Amino acid sequence: MGHGVAEMNLFGNSLSFEDLKKRTGDLSAFAGIREVVLDNGVERGVRMLTMRNAVGLELEVLVDRAFDLGGARVAGVPFGWRSGNGYRHPGLHESEAEGGLSWLRAIDGLLVTGGLDHALFGGEYDASHYHYPPKKTVTHGLHGRLTAIPARLLEVTEDWDTDGGVLRVKGEVIQATAFGEHLKLTRTIEMDIAGFEIRLKDVVTNLGFERTPHMFLYHLNFGYPFVDEGSQVIAAMPQHLWASDSVATQGASYKELIAPKRHFIEQVWEHELTPDADNRHRVVLARPDGVAGVEVTWNAETMPCFFEWQNLREGQYALGLEPSSNHVTGEAAARKDDSLTWLENGDSRNYDATIRILTSAGEVTAATAAIRAIGGQP
Repeated sequence: MGHGVAEMNLFGNSLSFEDLKKRTGDLSAFAGIREVVLDNGVERGVRMLTMRNAVGLELEVLVDRAFDLGGARVAGVPFGWRSGNGYRHPGLHESEAEGGLSWLRAIDGLLVTGGLDHALFGGEYDASHYHYPPKKTVTHGLHGRLTAIPARLLEVTEDWDTDGGVLRVKGEVIQATAFGEHLKLTRTIEMDIAGFEIRLKDVVTNLGFERTPHMFLYHLNFGYPFVDEGSQVIAAMPQHLWASDSVATQGASYKELIAPKRHFIEQVWEHELTPDADNRHRVVLARPDGVAGVEVTWNAETMPCFFEWQNLREGQYALGLEPSSNHVTGEAAARKDDSLTWLENGDSRNYDATIRILTSAGEVTAATAAIRAIGGQP
């Protein structure tokens, strides 16, 4: 739309772009993107983008942490989880240390992506497809190497002139080694200047000339006050496909969260979901009071699998909603049953997810009703 045509509902008023310009000397008073570099502790040197819109949605994009998402707030209220690790500089990361569990020292923020050639638990796998005799196998840690690779920043756009305005950033991450994988993630993140959605669009491409395995997972992490005793997980869910042993020993519900518990052992569920008419999966996390929540939707074709991660331990207390390209049993099982994705030179896979903040009881009720129209849950 041209200047003066698009209108935004801001601060209780409907204003055109031209009307808004007359009321400020700098549109960054209302919304914008700022490029910053963190400069202390383990975060020193990490580039970050802060996206802030006119209705109070704020998001941190960690350029040097694979273009993943850090802190997230709406009207000053956090919904993205903070682990205590901080946004550690990637130079501090050792992807194969601690028996492959060093990723647990890196997880922090709203989104930590698993991939690009491996996600889920690690192990040692045949590497003959790379045709390099000294490299007979490849070893992967938990959720792969992606999270500790800096991105190249491609675009920072504050577009006040498109359907009411859009904030957009774009970056690319290259995961590569000689005689091995050469994969590229191109990520675009958008939020409307007057909206409550975060839109994530990803393309993974094989730049190399060797047939390469590919796995991809969104580890979306939510925290207090959206995660609290009595918070509800709502989805069209015919059945549970898998549950960790800790579910049987602890018995905490997947559907209604418990209060923080000392020494709680993480519980992981794989839920089967029923997609909507647009072939999208939908999950709602509703606050205990029912007056706010988060809805996550994504493409069911490229990410057919879904996990729920309950880290309800005192001092951590998070809920992970995890769309995935593969089942929780991981790469070994996918290789065995031939469900692992292999990318030839130039092949791409497209992924997307939308995180929508539900800002009223009415919106929570409507989102829940839309899911119930698809199906119930155990």
